[in-house]
Amino acid sequence: MGETVDANKVRIAPEVALKLLDGMEQFVAIKGKKVVEFDLKDDRPDDSVLLSHLIGPTGNLRAPTAKVGKMLIVGFNEEAYQKYLT
Repeated sequence: MGETVDANKVRIAPEVALKLLDGMEQFVAIKGKKVVEFDLKDDRPDDSVLLSHLIGPTGNLRAPTAKVGKMLIVGFNEEAYQKYLT
């Protein structure tokens, strides 16, 4: 089982959020029904692009965030979760 962190109590700054991508091969950013996939292994975008999808309006890591194998998923959409987590 993975680690659970309460985003209401623990703030994760942009520089720390970027480190979550270390060792990841795929990053999936979900905002509403929009799902954006990034190939971090072969075509990693600039940090500014990644941060625009990792960080929310508060300036902290968006929630929920989940590490699944070598994939980091940020945001929530039930259909996307079914696709990536089953």
